[in-house]
Amino acid sequence: MAKIKTAVIYYSSTGTNYQLAQWAAESAEKEGSEVRIRKAAELAPQSAISANPAWEKHHKATQDVKEVSLDDLEWADAVIFSVPTRYGNVPAQMKQFMDSTGPLWQKGKLTNKVVTAMTSAMNPHGGQESTLLSLYTTMYHWGAIVVAPGYTDEVTYAAGGNPYGTSVSVDMEGNMKPDKENIRKAVVHQAKRVVTVAGWVVGE
Repeated sequence: MAKIKTAVIYYSSTGTNYQLAQWAAESAEKEGSEVRIRKAAELAPQSAISANPAWEKHHKATQDVKEVSLDDLEWADAVIFSVPTRYGNVPAQMKQFMDSTGPLWQKGKLTNKVVTAMTSAMNPHGGQESTLLSLYTTMYHWGAIVVAPGYTDEVTYAAGGNPYGTSVSVDMEGNMKPDKENIRKAVVHQAKRVVTVAGWVVGE
């Protein structure tokens, strides 16, 4: 079976979704996948970033992470997205990248990509589910294969119970809820699941 190529594509302002992306990448690599971590380009003005110390700190700390390109998407067999929710929807930074994928879509290059997604918000009912479903809507147009975690492992319940994708609540100090270790385990399971399914697809 061919070695699965996994792109972990994220947007993060203060670091939560970057951490989720790192856990996902580690899990995919453990499953034998070749992995690229890529970030969506920042669109916010520097004045907005500088006004939030945590945002500015994370922005500076991740300058060396490469920005995602269409080549990364075409290269991948499996794609794991990690984004915060913005009013129950996908943040503009990731949406802009999604809206640029038309040339690949028109050529059928996104068909049968195996995809999954994770998200975060300030509270458990802050739009996590609608953000993931909104993101997946684009995937359906691609002709991609959406692999949500569902309730395929007990850790899904321990990490908050969202069957659409691992969802994190973060307090004002940046602490993950309900429990950071269970969230990590949920991300590990979700990444393993998408790499496994990609292996079935590529193997065919």
